[in-house]
Amino acid sequence: MPRPIEYRHASDDFERFLCMEIDQTGLTTRNQAYTTTQGVLYVFRRHLTLKDAIMFAGVMAPSLRAIFVADWDLDEPQVPFGNREAMTKEAQLLRKDHNFSPPTCIHDVSVALRDHDDEKTFDRVLGSLPKGAAEFWST
Repeated sequence: MPRPIEYRHASDDFERFLCMEIDQTGLTTRNQAYTTTQGVLYVFRRHLTLKDAIMFAGVMAPSLRAIFVADWDLDEPQVPFGNREAMTKEAQLLRKDHNFSPPTCIHDVSVALRDHDDEKTFDRVLGSLPKGAAEFWST
């Protein structure tokens, strides 16, 4: 079987995603956009079971999927979804001295993800996740 196209173009697709993220957030560098995306994805996965997180990861592009599962402490306890403000502050704690994530970071990453990935599949999977998951990614 030939290598799937999503893997052949993963780097280019990820660069496009980072550009969308920069446009959405008003950040100025890819490093800032990466940290913002990483922080938001890490916060989201803390609220999911392993099974739900793997199902969610399956609808993301390869590079975003890799970020989502990277450095995962499987012993970290799952926490219930909170309000957007609290989860935003949590996302802003990742590398806090070098994190320029705006107060709209969850919304901004959501807009970029929806523009980048298949929105219908994304929403279908969110609908099967615990209460709070769809709201987390609402725009």
